Order: sequence, then structure tokens, then C-alpha cells
Amino acid sequence: MTREQMAAILYRYAQFSGKDVTAADGSRFRGFSDADQVADYAKVPMTWATGKGLINGMGDGTLAPRKTATRAEVAQLIRNFDQWIA
Repeated sequence: MTREQMAAILYRYAQFSGKDVTAADGSRFRGFSDADQVADYAKVPMTWATGKGLINGMGDGTLAPRKTATRAEVAQLIRNFDQWIA
């Protein structure tokens, strides 16, 4: 599963659960050097996830949207999501 797929799944789950999934202004998302590599279906979810602090960059200024997520990245995203949704 890629990082953008994770964002899309959690975004749709939050939406289904009736949570406010209004994306932030997108400035944080656009700040990543590879934001243009996010697939069209995942742009809104990634904007939302980065704006809420659920997904962070890789430390080198990239988002790595199509990178296969590691187990640690999945665990961190789920933890961040759990704290946000509570």
C-alpha cells in the first residue's frame, strides 16, 4: 500500500464516519517538493492528511506519495488518525 493510498482510505473512512474532512488551505501540502506526483484521486485526501498532521514528509522535503508504506509508517499514521478522530 502506498502512502497516498493510506491517506485516501483514512480520508474516506473519516468522511463515512461523519467527521469534518475539510482540507486545510493546502499550503503545507504544496510545500512538499513532490506534491505534483500525487495521483489525482489522492490530492484532496493528501491535502487533508498533511493539513491535519496525519502524514508528514520524509525529512528531505518530499512526501513520497507513491512509496510503499513501511509497517512503521502505517502504525504512525493510524496512531495520528486515532488521536485526531478521538
